[in-house]
Amino acid sequence: MPRLVLLSDTHGLHHRLRVPEGDVLVHAGDFCTSGKEIQARDFAKWFLAQPHPHKVVIAGNHDRCLELDLKLGAQIFNGATYLLDKEATVAGLRFYGSPWQPEFMSWSFNLARGEPLREVWAHIPVGVDVLITHGPPFGILDRTVSNQAVGCEELRKAIDRVRPRLHVFGHIHEGAGSHVEPGTLFVNASVCTEAYTPENPIFVVDLPLGAAACTVLSPTS
Repeated sequence: MPRLVLLSDTHGLHHRLRVPEGDVLVHAGDFCTSGKEIQARDFAKWFLAQPHPHKVVIAGNHDRCLELDLKLGAQIFNGATYLLDKEATVAGLRFYGSPWQPEFMSWSFNLARGEPLREVWAHIPVGVDVLITHGPPFGILDRTVSNQAVGCEELRKAIDRVRPRLHVFGHIHEGAGSHVEPGTLFVNASVCTEAYTPENPIFVVDLPLGAAACTVLSPTS
């Protein structure tokens, strides 16, 4: 049974983390601060050096260099699985990853709500075990410090169609945590708090091969 270790929104503070053991290390984006290539390469070097046999990563809105050069992610994460609107089978599980999010200031991987995001999510295939997006679906672990739900409505509709067994995301730091709906475990894996300190617990999930449900282990602190 593969054990997945879930990270997101580490914002350049990865060297301060104590990462639990597992089979697949997953990062849902925002490993940079200002999005410079030197920051992405520093994170990639650290990420690739972790002892987990498998590693899967997507970009986030702070990872601007990977939007400016769409080929850069696959280059610097050579040795891991970098997903940019694509699927891969890792440790016997089907993963699909995408960095896009509803338009937010002038950050990276922004798309307007509505049709542009609907077109992106239409590519998510039915039957994926693990969906990784940077942002949350609307209404699930997506509330800001002002208690506004800011997740993507079109992503929520896509999840109702696809029904992944596990959906991993971040972006909204204060939404960190887990939520269960029939057939799907949702994890906002943001490591950084709203104050950008790496204090949120790291989630570890056991995901059996086949159709069985996920098991969430107690978050590590």
